[in-house]
Amino acid sequence: MENFSTWSPVLQALVATLFTYLMTAAGAASVFLLKTVSRKILNLMLGFAGGVMIAASFWSLLAPAIEMSKGKNFPVWLPAASGFLLGAGLLFALDRILPHLHLFLPQDLAEGLKTHWSKTTLLVLAITLHNIPEGLAVGVAFGAASLSLPGSGSLGGAVALALGIGLQNLPEGLAVSGPLRAAGLSRRQSFFLGQLSGLVEPLAGVLGALAVTRIMTILPYALSFAAGAMIFVVVEEVIPESQGEGDSDLSTIGLIAGFILMMILDIAFS
Repeated sequence: MENFSTWSPVLQALVATLFTYLMTAAGAASVFLLKTVSRKILNLMLGFAGGVMIAASFWSLLAPAIEMSKGKNFPVWLPAASGFLLGAGLLFALDRILPHLHLFLPQDLAEGLKTHWSKTTLLVLAITLHNIPEGLAVGVAFGAASLSLPGSGSLGGAVALALGIGLQNLPEGLAVSGPLRAAGLSRRQSFFLGQLSGLVEPLAGVLGALAVTRIMTILPYALSFAAGAMIFVVVEEVIPESQGEGDSDLSTIGLIAGFILMMILDIAFS
């Protein structure tokens, strides 16, 4: 940690999001080991991912944004509320525009602008859209930690966020490569497309770190922006996908476990 702490926040964010990408790739690689994946297991894993994202949105993003806003010449809730709304609003707009298909749904229920793209392309785009706020959150957290401002979070907290996102990316990689395999793709194709969806995280992470270190005044807004984007993804995609086929109890248990684990990681590392 000592050597890592001397790196630039952009490099820290890049390494951390490369880790989260590799966890996605590791999850996608399970398609080589498993013939099929139980839908119940996928629901449990997706619920876990949702719990991690909800906990990270508060403990690692919103709480520091609120703390940093105290003692300013504006209401303490303003940066958190406005940033959260902007983040959710942007993801809402992308959700309406970008063609994509949620897991386990038939192609005629694809969302966004109408296209003739294949079901495979639409599935990968959905997971790619999902991964943007995760990478952004990690990058913003490392950028915030480097500024050493009151309430901006610590390097340990940023590392905890990267660990939490990485852990939930492991089942997420499986959750995308499994359906691709079930859709008729080969194991190699399913792995390639599954890991490809995670490559957006390093890009988003670097952009997030660059933004907050270049313009410090946007930091509380950027933290809450990432939180709003993640919560939108959880409510719009992760929770509905985890509740399929009547296995809501398993997905709920997974969500609670993921929330508790992320909360523990953030408190322990901070």
